[in-house]
Amino acid sequence: MFSYQPPPHNQLDIRYCDDDILVINKPAGLLSVPGRAPEHQDCMISRVQLDYPEALIVHRLDLSTSGLMVMARGKEAHRNLNRQFAQRRVEKTYIAVVHGSVDPAIGTIDLPLICDWPNRPRQIVDHTEGKSAQTEYRTLHYDASANSTRIELKPITGRTHQLRVHMQALGHPILGDDLYADDATLQKADRLLLHAESLAFAHPSNQRLLSFKQPAPF
Repeated sequence: MFSYQPPPHNQLDIRYCDDDILVINKPAGLLSVPGRAPEHQDCMISRVQLDYPEALIVHRLDLSTSGLMVMARGKEAHRNLNRQFAQRRVEKTYIAVVHGSVDPAIGTIDLPLICDWPNRPRQIVDHTEGKSAQTEYRTLHYDASANSTRIELKPITGRTHQLRVHMQALGHPILGDDLYADDATLQKADRLLLHAESLAFAHPSNQRLLSFKQPAPF
């Protein structure tokens, strides 16, 4: 049974703030938005709204994923950013550490995904009814002693658990993944080794290109 134990709330890790947007570094183990249960109300957006009550969620990161999120400060910025995400104009780059040696070193994963309803929130590859999902990847370093690879992931689409399922389907589950890794791979890390490292988009007011980077903490 899922036991939610969010990290303590000391202070927000704000990477950028102006009248229209906030860019936040979300810690691993914290929900992006509240769940249904009363004990699942502590989340990234609720913490932000303590200081910025007008803040609105634009996109999400998995509970176990750390890294950069942009939030809107107002409805007009919210509409603009939502449109950019829907039109795939937002560039996102993730860093992960996965099991094994990835070959080829560069490629694109194109596997449709659908919710595995009997085992939700798990997702599965389904070539008949799954929604189109593509991820570009590039290996950065292979650690032979640990038999693991540090890899850069760029999601073209934004399906639930896309990066996690795509890497598992490739035969290289992410270390510390409690949903998709085998026991040995799960035990190789004390958290999911997946981090939203960079985010680039047009400012919702002046359309100036903004780019942010937050190195992975692993």
